[in-house]
Parts: sequence; C-alpha cells; structure tokens
Amino acid sequence: MTKTECESLVKGYLGWLRQGLAATEVEGGCLIETPFLDRHNDAIEVFFEHHGELLRLSDDGYTLRDLRTSGMEFSTEKRKSHLRSVLNGFGVTLEGDTLSVQGSAHELPQKKHNLIQAILAIGDMFVMAEEHVLSLFKEDVAAFLDSHAVHRFSDFKLSGKSGLDHKFDFGVARSSKRPERVIQAINQLTKDTATSLAFSVSDVRAAREVPLGAVAFVNDSAQAPGQEYISVLRAYEIEPVLWSGRDTALHLLNGVGG
Repeated sequence: MTKTECESLVKGYLGWLRQGLAATEVEGGCLIETPFLDRHNDAIEVFFEHHGELLRLSDDGYTLRDLRTSGMEFSTEKRKSHLRSVLNGFGVTLEGDTLSVQGSAHELPQKKHNLIQAILAIGDMFVMAEEHVLSLFKEDVAAFLDSHAVHRFSDFKLSGKSGLDHKFDFGVARSSKRPERVIQAINQLTKDTATSLAFSVSDVRAAREVPLGAVAFVNDSAQAPGQEYISVLRAYEIEPVLWSGRDTALHLLNGVGG
C-alpha cells in the first residue's frame, strides 16, 4: 500500500468520525454522541463539562452500570485487576462507577479518544465465550463462599459407580449436622446442564456408603431459569439456589446454620 493510499484511509476515517459526532447542550455541560457503538449497538455518549481550570469528559457511569444490569460485577480481585489494567492503559480515571479524563482544551481530542477506546475495551472485555463467562461466575460463587467463611475445596473430584471421575466446582467437608457436599456454579441452567449435573451427583452417590449433599448456584442475573430445569435438580436432591437469593441458602453451607 502506498503512502497516498494510507493517507486516504486516515482522511476517510477522520471524515467518518466528524460526521458521526454530535453535541447537545445539557445542564452543566454538553452531551457528545459518537459514531462508536456499545454492545447494544447504541451510540456511545460522553459528557463534557468544565472542571475548575480543566475540561472533563466522562461516561457518567453508564458503562459499568450497564454491565451490572447483565450480572457483571467487579467483585473479585481478578476482575478489578483487569479493569485497572485497561483504565491505566488509556489514562482513564475511575471515580465511583464513572470513567473520566480531564485536561486542557489542547489535550481534549486525545483524551476523548482514550476515553472512548477504554469504554469499548471494557465493554468488549466481558462479551466473552460461554466458558469464560462461566469461569467469572465461579469467581462470584467462590467470593461469596469465602465471605461467609465456608471452608471449601476448588475443582473437587469424586469417582462414580460408572468408573468415571466427576469434577465439581467446589467441595465442602462434612460437618456435625451436614454431610459432605458438592457445589456447582451454573451460569446458564439448561436441560443439558441440569441433566449432566444430575447424572454426576447420582453416579457419585451410587458409589458411596455415606450421604452426599449437592447445591447448585444458578445465575439468574440476566434471565430467570426455567422452572422445569429447577425441577430436574430437585428431583435428584440437588438444592438449587438462585444467585439473587444466595443469602437465604447459608443454612446449606459449612458451619452456618449447620
């Protein structure tokens, strides 16, 4: 590609960017609509205001609030580290839920570009494959167990009567009032995930002379699970716990209520 062709691409991009930018006066500043789209295919908007002698641009807290509505919480150190890494890379500051940059009028174009790129990167960070989303939900469950001093083992393996080994997300030792328990984090409860867990638990129980309890934390942050699949778990004596009601399930876990 020649230098002229490269320059033509740059000019074309800048032209598209200018055409897609629109500013609307709002109380305290301006709302700038950009041609960049978020994960909902809506235009990304940034809020512009004076901040002392400097100028400030922010997303007004939209990016992180939007992720939370989909069940994405920055509740683990790993997620917080991911977020900090992205923000530091673009020179963006986090104030509560708000992503912001500030600088002089001369610096503002670059600052605005950095803020938009950070917003895109954070949104894209969590539009992931199902396996990765599941691993993040496991982190949420692990953090919940740890916050309530539930002494658990991760990636707990038990053998079944079939001769197969079954791996559960967590295991909890027997207490004076409760048998040994396995805990599974289910990000999306479907017929397949319900029947697979039912088989694993049943197979292990068939190979044991002592009881085995089973708890399934079901992520209902974005969508309520089908009651028919909840019924499958209960039919095999697996206690389903909706994530939204997790605090009510402490009696099933180590040392709390038994």
